[in-house]
Amino acid sequence: MLTSINPKLPMRDKARTKSYYVESLGFKEFGAVDYPDYLMVEKDEIQIHFFLYKALNPKENYGQVYIRTNDIETLYQSLLKNNVPIHPNGSLEIKPWGQKEFALLDPDSNLLTFGESLG
Repeated sequence: MLTSINPKLPMRDKARTKSYYVESLGFKEFGAVDYPDYLMVEKDEIQIHFFLYKALNPKENYGQVYIRTNDIETLYQSLLKNNVPIHPNGSLEIKPWGQKEFALLDPDSNLLTFGESLG
């Protein structure tokens, strides 16, 4: 009876995180209350939550989210058009496990991998 999952990732600066997800990735802020140490964003059918962790060292952050999409080509091209940096090792490609994927790092080095099933 599980219905959804909302990952919670660390952030060092709420304004910077909000700007990245809203302005660069096209998410919208979610929720009626603006908590100073918490942020919720959504796009289409997914939500990502963030908690304030000012002492986070981005070089030691292993936060990761895998996001499935049904139109990865359009998403990838729209991000390139908006000059969103793609992870150096995460360009759009077909993986041996039957997914077409690419990846981004947000300002706190949370890894966002986007994938579309090929079969």
